[in-house]
Order: sequence, then structure tokens, then C-alpha cells
Amino acid sequence: MATTSLSISVVEKRMMNMTEAAHYCGIAVRHFKTLCPVQPVPIPPKYKQYDRTDLDKWIDDLKAGLETASQSAILDRL
Repeated sequence: MATTSLSISVVEKRMMNMTEAAHYCGIAVRHFKTLCPVQPVPIPPKYKQYDRTDLDKWIDDLKAGLETASQSAILDRL
């Protein structure tokens, strides 16, 4: 009986173009342009790329606001 071993190394992209960034955030590109406050990083000579860590921070900040609002709503009902 033969056995085979496969070793795969996956490197996550940190920088993404607008389409990739929108998909990463789960937003349509047309909505991403208006909703996302994250500024792209200019990479010479002509590229503008979104940093994954900046996108993550934006999403985390959105979630933090929801948690605070939810806690306040619960306390108001008591």
C-alpha cells in the first residue's frame, strides 16, 4: 500500500485591490466604495491597495459599537 504526503503552505495576502477588499468584507464593490472609510495605501507607480489589518480594525470597530448599543438597550429594558 502506497502512501502520499502533501505539504501545502498558504500565505494570506495582506494587501488587496478594491474588488478583493470588498469581497473580503462581504460587501458589493459599489457599496464598499461608499461605506468603507479605510483609505487605500498608494503603492508606486500606480497601485492603490487596501491593508487587511485596516479592514479588520474597521469591522471590529463596527462590532464594538453594536455591542455597546445592545448592552444599553438591555439595561434600558430593566
